[in-house]
Amino acid sequence: MANDKLSLSKHAISLEVIGNEDMIDSLSLKSTNTILYCKKWRETVHFYEHQLGLSITFAADWFVEFRLTEAAHLSVADERRATIKSSGGAGLTLTLRVNDADEAWSKLHNQGLALEPVRDHAWGARVFYFFDPEGNRLEIWSAKS
Repeated sequence: MANDKLSLSKHAISLEVIGNEDMIDSLSLKSTNTILYCKKWRETVHFYEHQLGLSITFAADWFVEFRLTEAAHLSVADERRATIKSSGGAGLTLTLRVNDADEAWSKLHNQGLALEPVRDHAWGARVFYFFDPEGNRLEIWSAKS
């Protein structure tokens, strides 16, 4: 890993791998799915389906997959039926880019969600944060107009 560069700042960590530019292309990735293992499975499924309005693409009695985009999905798994346990939201932020963060904030606020205020972020975005029932942090952002 001698060619790896790690850049740390107050706001972000990024890893740049030099010499492996074609690695992702060579994997022929078609889609991505992030799986949240949850103790509060039913509440978390309800949150993503009814409060965020995500469409279900697959559902079983312990696992639900939601569509984020054509190629990106978010799944919620009941930790009692999985081999991986809940992290309780530790060390995880789900970042979702939208067209207008202020409009998204208003819609979610009107549904009674506890949201942090929208603010300008140093990297040129409007952003706000909130948490799902499992304790996972969500970041909603849009480019500053």
